[in-house]
Amino acid sequence: MSLFDTDTSAKRLPVALITGFLGSGKTTLLNRVLADRRMARSLVLVNEFGEVGLDHLLMESIDGDMVLLQSGCVCCTIQGDLDRTLRDIARRRSRDETPPFDRVLLETTGLADPAPILQLLLNSPMISHDYRLDGVVTTVDAINGARQLDDHAEALRQAAVADRLLISKTDLAEAASSAHLRARLGVLNPGAQLYEVVRGDIDPALLFDSGPFDPAGKSDKVRQWLNAETHDHHGHHHDRTRHDAHIGSFCLTFDEPLDWDRFNPWLMAVRAAWGDRLLRVKGVLNVEGETQPLVIHGVHRTFHPPTLLARWPDADRRSRLVFITRDLDRATVAASWDES
Repeated sequence: MSLFDTDTSAKRLPVALITGFLGSGKTTLLNRVLADRRMARSLVLVNEFGEVGLDHLLMESIDGDMVLLQSGCVCCTIQGDLDRTLRDIARRRSRDETPPFDRVLLETTGLADPAPILQLLLNSPMISHDYRLDGVVTTVDAINGARQLDDHAEALRQAAVADRLLISKTDLAEAASSAHLRARLGVLNPGAQLYEVVRGDIDPALLFDSGPFDPAGKSDKVRQWLNAETHDHHGHHHDRTRHDAHIGSFCLTFDEPLDWDRFNPWLMAVRAAWGDRLLRVKGVLNVEGETQPLVIHGVHRTFHPPTLLARWPDADRRSRLVFITRDLDRATVAASWDES
């Protein structure tokens, strides 16, 4: 028997976290996406219907906090805290008290630091019984995005931890400022896939399937999820503002299979020492004694229990550990491993 859990993602609902600063186009995006037939059987969680202009899509109210949209999506307001809402909905779904849905879109308020939500999805046993974090999608406004990154630490964090970055309003912004913003985001978060979105017009598929798991079990997408190759250009961008310079990303690669009795205490020590500086950590590990790759995923000091994937995606069996950090550099972390 393995020490580790095998991936049960096929049984759990994928959650896409949609974040982004105030006015960056989240509502426009939701409206466009929810009108798409392929989004049928989605549950959309919003902070408040009043804030989100979904009026023309509403069809019937199922009860006070839940409405059914014409496209077959269910829209629900977050009642009290997210933890309680998610558990309540899972309970209602299991009793067939909700319309059927297979995935969840969670829209955060524009001022939110995504970390607490990620921590809840990664490490609450009650929540992970029914849900799995699929990915983080961050909208950035081409007109005001650069100023927001300068002025607000939350905007910077939202962009730094994204799996996919959607730049909105490129049709209204000057080409030069859009290109500038793209370059800046590319340095801030090299691992994210970057898309430009005009008036919310995107393929809804971009909001999902950015996690490491393929619930159908055909091909695990760990390479795309880690995107490890992108994290190791150490060159500094010529116009990085001081604000951005605090956030960096790097990848540690281990050629030989890892001894879990050495690796696990080291990672625990890294979390204990620098947890507040770990914005996100993702890893695919080749552990001695396991034929399958082990996935680890964490935010600050909160980590998902290590999970075995069905298979290696290719012949590369090196362990790769990607860090997105604030005020923590590669040399410091690598030295702590050498000393462990």
